[in-house]
Amino acid sequence: MDWIQGVYEAFNARDLEAALSHMHPDVDWPNGWQGGRIHGREAVRDYWTRQFGSIDSHVEPLEHTVSGDRVAVTVHQVVRDLEGNVMSDGRTRHVYTLRDGLVARMDIVSLS
Repeated sequence: MDWIQGVYEAFNARDLEAALSHMHPDVDWPNGWQGGRIHGREAVRDYWTRQFGSIDSHVEPLEHTVSGDRVAVTVHQVVRDLEGNVMSDGRTRHVYTLRDGLVARMDIVSLS
């Protein structure tokens, strides 16, 4: 699943077009920063643009499992404020539901 690494590399590089190219046009995405959910590629683009203007997050995939149309990725995520101070540092799980080879939904599952 090379796309997994590619999505996280694009996100960390702030290459929104590359990251969004892996998403279904009607993607259902969690707003892990402020709560709630957003829908559609444009909404995810806007969300990430606002997020990157307020915090600096870096996410590295560690391992993944596949079950049918779902892919669970355990990640190491570090979130810093814009001055570089660590706000959070830990592992979490991202669960993707695929449709037509694209991410149709993403959920964040706490590992604590």
